[in-house]
Amino acid sequence: MATVVLVGTLDTKGVEYGWLRERLLAVGTEVLVVDAGIVGEPRIRADVPRAEVARAAGADLAALRSDADRGTAVTTMARGAARTVLRLYEEGRLHAVLAVGGSGGTSIATRAMRRLPLGVPKVMVSSMAAGDVSPYVGASDITMMYSVVDIAGVNSVLAPVLANAADAAAGMAKGFAAGPRALLPAELGADGRPLIAASMAGVTTAGVDAARERLTGLGYEVLVFHVSGAGGRTLESLAGQGLFAGVLDLTLSELADDLAGGILTAGPDRLTAAGRRGTPQVVSLGALDMVKFGPLDTLPGHLRERRVQVHNPSITLVRTTAEECAELGRRVAAKLRAAAGPAEVCVPLRGLSTLGAPGGPYHDPALDEALFAALRDGLRGSAVEVVEYDADINAPAFGRAAADRLHRLISADRAADAGRPPGSGGPAVLRP
Repeated sequence: MATVVLVGTLDTKGVEYGWLRERLLAVGTEVLVVDAGIVGEPRIRADVPRAEVARAAGADLAALRSDADRGTAVTTMARGAARTVLRLYEEGRLHAVLAVGGSGGTSIATRAMRRLPLGVPKVMVSSMAAGDVSPYVGASDITMMYSVVDIAGVNSVLAPVLANAADAAAGMAKGFAAGPRALLPAELGADGRPLIAASMAGVTTAGVDAARERLTGLGYEVLVFHVSGAGGRTLESLAGQGLFAGVLDLTLSELADDLAGGILTAGPDRLTAAGRRGTPQVVSLGALDMVKFGPLDTLPGHLRERRVQVHNPSITLVRTTAEECAELGRRVAAKLRAAAGPAEVCVPLRGLSTLGAPGGPYHDPALDEALFAALRDGLRGSAVEVVEYDADINAPAFGRAAADRLHRLISADRAADAGRPPGSGGPAVLRP
C-alpha cells in the first residue's frame, strides 16, 4: 500500500491537514501525519508528534516553546521534520510527501522535502507559490501549487486546490510504490550508466552536444544543465551530493554574471562542488565573453557604450572587458587549484561562444588572451593541466576531445580507487 506523508504545523493548519488526510484515505492511500508545530495545540492527531520531531533535531519541545526567538524554534523544527521525513523514507514508509502552508509552513515542509532523493514525489501547496519559489525548491524536484487564497480554513476556492493536490500526491505515491524511481547519490542512473553533469548555454550548444554524444557512446548518461543561474546552482548541489561520476563544465557564463552584476548568476560557489567532492572534472571557458542583463531598455547607460547584443526580449548580452576577462581567469584558476580531485581545463583559442567565434560580434583575440593569460598564470605549478586547442568551443572536435579527457580522468580515478594502475581497465560499463 502506498503511503503519503503529510508534514506541517497542526496548530495553525490542522483543519486543512485533517481534510487532506480524509481525501487521501478515500482515494486508497495510507497516511502518516508529522507535526512540526510549536505554539498552539495540534488540532488533529499526529502519527509523529511534535515532541518526537523536536527530539530528531536534538531539542526539547518545552524549551523550544518557551524560547522567545521564534525563528530559532522554527528552524529547529524544520531540521527535525527533515530528519523525520528522511527516516520514514529510509524505512520504506514514505512514497510521497504533501504539505500546505504560508511562508513559515512552506519553509518547514520544503526543507524536509529537499532532504529526500530526486524522484521521490513531493507536493507543496503554498500561498507563496505565485512568487519566487527558488528559496523553497532549491535544487529539488518539488511540485509547487498555488493555493490562490490564504490557507485559513477549507472553503469553496481552497477545497478543489487541496483535492487536486491530494489526488496528485496519491497517484504519484502509488506509482512510486510500484517501482521506486529515486535517484540516489551513487553516480549511476536508472539503467546503471555512470552519470555525467554538463553545463550548456544556447551559445555553446554545438560543442556540448558533440561532447554529450561522445560520452553517451562511451557508456555514460549525460545530464545537461542550462546555465541560467538556477541551472548552475542545481549542478553544484547535485555534484556536492556525489551524484556524478564526472563533471564536464564547458560553460561558465554564470561566473561572468557573478563578477559583473548580471542577472543569471549562480552565486560565488559556482565551480566548487565537484572540486570539494573530489569528482573528476574537465572545465572550459564557454560564454565568459559575455554578461547577461535584462531587457535592452533597462540597461544602464555606461553599459550601452560596450558591445551589446539583444539575445531575446528579456536578456541583453554585454561583452566582457579586458579587466573582467583577467579577473575571470584568476577566479577559475583559484577554484580549480583548490580541487581535491583531478581537474583539467580545455581552452578553445578561437572563441568562447557562437558570438565569439571568428566573424562573430564578440570575436576579440586580445580580450580572450587576457582571460587565457590569467588562467595560465593562476594554474602554473598546480596539478591542473591546461590543454589548448586551435578551435572555437562549438567545434565538434573540441567537444569530443573534452569528453575523451573526462573519460580518461574518470577511468584513472576509478582505477586508483580500486588499487589498479591507470589504464588497466575501468568498470565494464565504460566502453573505450
